[in-house]
Amino acid sequence: MDRCPLDLEVLRSAVSGTGWRRVDVVEQTGSTNADLIARAGAGEDISGAVLLAEFQSAGRGRHGRSWSAPAGSQISMSVGVGTSGVAPALWGWLPLLTGLAVAHTVRDLGIHAGLKWPNDVLVGTGKLAGILAEVTAPTIVVGLGLNVSLTADELPDPNAVSLRMLGRDADRTALTLSLLAALSDRLDQWRAANVGALAADYRSLSTTIGTRVRATLPGDSEIVGFATGIDDSGRLLIDEAGTVVTVSAGDITHLRPASET
Repeated sequence: MDRCPLDLEVLRSAVSGTGWRRVDVVEQTGSTNADLIARAGAGEDISGAVLLAEFQSAGRGRHGRSWSAPAGSQISMSVGVGTSGVAPALWGWLPLLTGLAVAHTVRDLGIHAGLKWPNDVLVGTGKLAGILAEVTAPTIVVGLGLNVSLTADELPDPNAVSLRMLGRDADRTALTLSLLAALSDRLDQWRAANVGALAADYRSLSTTIGTRVRATLPGDSEIVGFATGIDDSGRLLIDEAGTVVTVSAGDITHLRPASET
């Protein structure tokens, strides 16, 4: 199986003069998110920084869930996003707009991807990509893992899927550049507070709206009802027995179809 290394020279040349100020690729690390957060903690301005890893030994999802895949089989990437001039109420948009960037990038490959609120990119019921945003004020680190060449017997989660399994062989360097361009466009909308356009775009790709969901909150309390929409702050609206409840990504520990236990 051809799993060519990412071409760092091409990546750096292509983003020169853009908002992405620095691109690095490491052969192996625990977590690209953790690495960028550590760099910020050491005093580095990581706004506009891009860090990719060929292999992550301790990749993380929401609430510390682990994720790992063979070297060269994913795009494992974290970026630093500066928050200067952006109201904290809009910070919750970052995982959602990252999902939009991923979904549109793979749709350009002919794959009908959708978005499960707040941080998964799905094809059918299969998870193609996951997203994790972590605050290290004044910067937010956004990480994503996109399954590229994983085979069915390599999946760390039986509910996952990859581009290769969907019949697409993609060059990871070119795909990374497409992702960075798409993400930059959405970040420009976010910084301009053009959240109405982001919300409309997100709603059009949502696989959550219109379904009956079970939102588990800290302390194991639950909200069960129909997901009716996404508001302009990126929060999910759930109609629970006639009362509309608004929840943000930080409010919940898990969201699943109400039919699941």
